[in-house]
Amino acid sequence: MVSTPLSKWKLAAITSAPCGAYMNYAEGLMASNIPTSPQETAVDFQEMGLQDKLLRKPTNQSITRMSVTLQCPGYPEDTLRSLAERLPCRETQLATLLALMGQPDQYSYPSVFIYGHRATGKSHVVLSIMKDLELPHASVDCVECVSSGLLFHQVLSAFFGPDAAALLPRCPSLSDFVRLYKQMSSNSPATQTRYIILDRAERMRDMDFSLLPALLRLQELVNDNVTVILLSEIVWEKFRPNTGCFEPLLFHFPDYSKAELVQILSWDHHPSYTPELYASYINILLGVFFSVCRDLRELRHLAVLNFSKFCEPLEKGEAKESDIHKLWKNIEPHLQRAMQTVYLREVSSVQWEQQQMDEKEATTLRVLSAHAHIELPYYSKFLLIAAYLASFNPARTDRRFFLKSHGKIRKTNFLKKHEKTSNHLLGPKPFPLDRLMAIFYSVVDSRVAPTASIFSQISSLVTLQLLSQVGHDDQLDSPKYKCSVSLDFILAISRTVGFDVVKYLYDFL
Repeated sequence: MVSTPLSKWKLAAITSAPCGAYMNYAEGLMASNIPTSPQETAVDFQEMGLQDKLLRKPTNQSITRMSVTLQCPGYPEDTLRSLAERLPCRETQLATLLALMGQPDQYSYPSVFIYGHRATGKSHVVLSIMKDLELPHASVDCVECVSSGLLFHQVLSAFFGPDAAALLPRCPSLSDFVRLYKQMSSNSPATQTRYIILDRAERMRDMDFSLLPALLRLQELVNDNVTVILLSEIVWEKFRPNTGCFEPLLFHFPDYSKAELVQILSWDHHPSYTPELYASYINILLGVFFSVCRDLRELRHLAVLNFSKFCEPLEKGEAKESDIHKLWKNIEPHLQRAMQTVYLREVSSVQWEQQQMDEKEATTLRVLSAHAHIELPYYSKFLLIAAYLASFNPARTDRRFFLKSHGKIRKTNFLKKHEKTSNHLLGPKPFPLDRLMAIFYSVVDSRVAPTASIFSQISSLVTLQLLSQVGHDDQLDSPKYKCSVSLDFILAISRTVGFDVVKYLYDFL
């Protein structure tokens, strides 16, 4: 690893070399074939042969933090040592960034593009360097900057104070920002390199087309010792403007390996239990979820959420900390259910824990019934909404709900003695296919041709038991159906397509 700071001319030599030569500073991108959804992954751990691997106790190497000594002239060694301890498994990236930055009074490269998947430590490493080493920097989240004027205001406020940012006009242009920056930097020249950190920089592609090329060469425009660091989850090839721009220095943050995730997550151990027990739990958790999820934030959330279930036999006195096999048997069905909600926030953490306390047996979560509508095609959702309206609305009310010129019809004119009871209490009523299609074409927000694909989706809804067919199967002229879903389910479906189903229900008039 480079231990001496790189000068401005050395950096220029690096960027003139091929990209692969420079990327030797960082690890290569991990080749991973991650399924698109957790449902594509088999959950039969016995067939996958994971049980023996999951029950292995982690070695001391996986739970012992490596001591790394960083040597960078111009910075105190104690600060660098504490910085390396606070950034486990990112020692290579930390040393490379410090080598690129050089000493505080040296010119750094005009722009650096740092990319990698989410939760790989990009923002955390860069901001930790800036704060611990007390370097002048302006951190800007591009999601919060809906316009370039907000970005200019935050940069000037961080470097020169709010009074300098107040000098910007109401709708500042790029030339206004460059002019004001040069004016302020001439009054207070930089004794150290100033850093502008643009987090989630892919949002800048939606801003002015001239903003990104100007920021990449801002050091040349303002004639100041300033470096722009862009943090993004996409590669530079999808980021580069079509009009051409100054090429930044590319730096990749690879995904954490399984051993690195075990090392990082093991340091969050519960104070009531030994670190070895928590490391064994993390090893089991990653053995299940590592194939479908490598996001450190999501894995940390899953670890906190499921640890209480893992410790249940210990609290009841049914097992000891050394009985890893018994602890695994207790948490195995629980992890199978949790695997269905990776990256989904259908319930909060408190609701999830409460449901696990109420459930005595390994049954399907009741709230996960809403998961089915996520997988339905777009027009199948409207077909299900139309079926619900046809089942719970009287047939003669269709003119009121689905015709524009229906006239004035009061609900009291419809009521008979036997209709005073709510239709939802009486249950769903059968309806013919032609009525279903008439309601469907009225509620759908676009013109749909009556193709075979639409009718095949009705059969799919029957197969999924969301609709039930009434009568014989050979009744092809006018088949009848009934809707089999609840009101809460149809409300959840209507929210996904932006349809207010309550306005079309006769019981809620």
